[in-house]
Amino acid sequence: MLRQWRHRRRLSQLDLAIAADVSARHVSLVETGKSHPSAVMILRLAEQLGVPLRERNRLLLAAGFAPRYAERPLDQEALSAAWGAIERVLRAHEPYPALAIDRRWNIVMSNRALDPFLAGVAPNLLVPPINMVRLGLDPRGLAPHIVNLAQVHALLRIRITRQLARAPDPELTTLYEELLAPHSGDASQPVESEVAIPMIFRFGGRELRLFSTTTTFGTPTDITLDEVAIESYYPTDAETAAYFTSPGTGR
Repeated sequence: MLRQWRHRRRLSQLDLAIAADVSARHVSLVETGKSHPSAVMILRLAEQLGVPLRERNRLLLAAGFAPRYAERPLDQEALSAAWGAIERVLRAHEPYPALAIDRRWNIVMSNRALDPFLAGVAPNLLVPPINMVRLGLDPRGLAPHIVNLAQVHALLRIRITRQLARAPDPELTTLYEELLAPHSGDASQPVESEVAIPMIFRFGGRELRLFSTTTTFGTPTDITLDEVAIESYYPTDAETAAYFTSPGTGR
């Protein structure tokens, strides 16, 4: 497992050894099963490889140790402070849309500014867990309102391809193959730059241009928090900003 993660990060045994301040021979012995590392050593190597907390637990189990990181629902009392922090961030971002998603792009929380975008979306797409990718690309969802759908499709493909390269996930792979995998006659187009590429919506003959930022928790020790990201949307021009801030927009 350690070798697989090292290869995924494109590091040699020497690269990993230098980063973790151990000998390359020790890394080799661990990978071949000739040395039984301590839990501390496993976590040190995993940290240098950027292994997600969920996968660090699997490394520990494979070495005969108990999992180190808990996974609790966001609304559990132990995570109430984090839940409250997410709520405050989303609410403070109004009147612009913002939402929190898990590692599979399921929406775990959103602010009120998102609600008007969901009007007219097929009811079955709004049954929890609501998947952000499916919501955006499904013809029964927001896809008919996204002017630059091909560009958004390509950008999502890039992001999820990178995510799967960092940490494979069967359910996310299925989602990718269903909605994002290249096919013959694919209408998506290459993305030359990922810097502030807007999503352009058209509602009632009016175009709204929004770009997004992604926020994650710093140094989480809970798997749920490690996998939550907040997507915040901002207007790219004065006309879009005015749409959200003027009375009578429903936002």
